[in-house]
Amino acid sequence: MIAHLKGILTDTGIDHAVIDVGGVGYLVGASSRTLAALGRTGEAVTVHTEMLVGEEFIRLVGFASADERDWFRLLTGVQGVGARVALAILSALEPADLHRAIAMQDKAMVARANGVGPKLAERIVRELKDKTGVAPAGSAPLAGSAVAPVGSLSADAVSALQSLGFKPGEAGAVVAAAEAELGPDASLDALVRMALRKAAK
Repeated sequence: MIAHLKGILTDTGIDHAVIDVGGVGYLVGASSRTLAALGRTGEAVTVHTEMLVGEEFIRLVGFASADERDWFRLLTGVQGVGARVALAILSALEPADLHRAIAMQDKAMVARANGVGPKLAERIVRELKDKTGVAPAGSAPLAGSAVAPVGSLSADAVSALQSLGFKPGEAGAVVAAAEAELGPDASLDALVRMALRKAAK
C-alpha cells in the first residue's frame, strides 16, 4: 500500500500528474482541485495516495490533503460511485462544502459535479449522512467523524438532539441548518430551539 509520494512534479494532464520519486515516475490520477494545489512542474511535492487494484489494473490516485483522500474513500464506498465520479465530485466541491452538503442533505450541490445525476446525488447524501455528521461552521470537517469537534456548540447541540432520540445524521443536518441561519455567535439554547423547529417542518 502506497500512502503518499514525496518527489518532484514532472508533468500534469487534465486528470493526472507524474511524480518523480528517486528516478521513478509515478502516474497518479487527481481531481482538478488537487492538480491546481500541486504547483508548477519541477517543484517538490507531497501527494497523499490511494491505490486502486482491479483484475486488470493497478492505479494510484493522488490528493493534496489527507482529508480529500478520506472523502474519496467515503465516496467510492457508495454504490455507483467509482474513482472517476468521486474525483469529479472532489473537483467540483471542496471537502468542507461536500461535508456541508451532506449534513444538510443538499443533493443539488452534489449534482453539480460532472457525471452525477439527481438519483446518484440523492444516494450519496443519504448513505453518507450518518458517516460524516454535522459540518462545523468555518472549519474543515474530518471525514468519518460522527460529531463536530468536542467542545463546540454544534457538538453540544447535536448531543442534545441525540438525547431526544434523533439519529446522528439527522441531528447533524438540522443543527447545521440552524447554525447556517443563526450564525456562529448563536447560543446553545437558540441553536437547539432552531434545530428542533427545522426538524418539525
